[in-house]
Amino acid sequence: MTKKGEIPNQSLQIPKVITRTAKLLQAISPKLATLFAAKLFTTPLKHRIPKRELHMEQNSRQQKLRVPKINKAINVYHYGESKNKILLVHGWSGRGTQLVKIADELIQKGFSTISFDAPAHGKSGSKTTLMPEFIASILEIEKQFGPFEFAIGHSLGGMSILNAIKEGLSVKKAVIIGSGDIIQDILDDFVSKLELKPETASMMKTHFEKKFGVEMESYSASFAAKSVEIPLLIIHDKHDDEIEVKAAHNIHRNLKKGEIVITEKLGHRKILGDKKVIETMLNFISN
Repeated sequence: MTKKGEIPNQSLQIPKVITRTAKLLQAISPKLATLFAAKLFTTPLKHRIPKRELHMEQNSRQQKLRVPKINKAINVYHYGESKNKILLVHGWSGRGTQLVKIADELIQKGFSTISFDAPAHGKSGSKTTLMPEFIASILEIEKQFGPFEFAIGHSLGGMSILNAIKEGLSVKKAVIIGSGDIIQDILDDFVSKLELKPETASMMKTHFEKKFGVEMESYSASFAAKSVEIPLLIIHDKHDDEIEVKAAHNIHRNLKKGEIVITEKLGHRKILGDKKVIETMLNFISN
């Protein structure tokens, strides 16, 4: 139990058997360790839907949507009936109902929401994915179900929204919560949690760039932010133990019309259900 006033530890812990395997492979071959780490990096954990999200799951109209660009099908949630639609995008190892508290408040304000299980998440198919597939899914959803008034994303979902706007997503305003930023920083943190040598992160980056034929840093949130012309609100917790708050400040510096709110003692996930945070979002999109 977290004591009152204590900062919640919400960091995803990597099982010891995984870190032991990674270090064994590193001792045998750095290349094998890199391939193992890359596989883990692209494989999200799937969690059972918690009780607090069940009513959104049960009351949503759901359908499968094929995304031609990546040749994968995703599960889409239509929540509410208003023509004024808001796109919600979950983060890594999340699901389309994860922003349920935000969605409920938006419906009370006369909006409807569309969200989705990203590839390899929730009810969507495949086992592995990366941010470009989040972005492709967002753009296909806009094509099929848009236009959207606003977009709200958490963690990797925030990074994906920024990149989708750079690639043509049209919304009046956007909100990103606990968003990551520099790809190399994310890789460095992941490799550190695997207890591997730091150079493994650079090898992973090279591996992905060769595999996908694109520079990974082109997906960094602060880089995408330079192309964003609309008002954008950044919300990040000072005690986020998944993504350091410096990411929020760096993104903010690169926005033309950015606002930033730094919270305390909410961590990376509790922030999604905080009443003051949701009120701040609603005020931002309403004004």
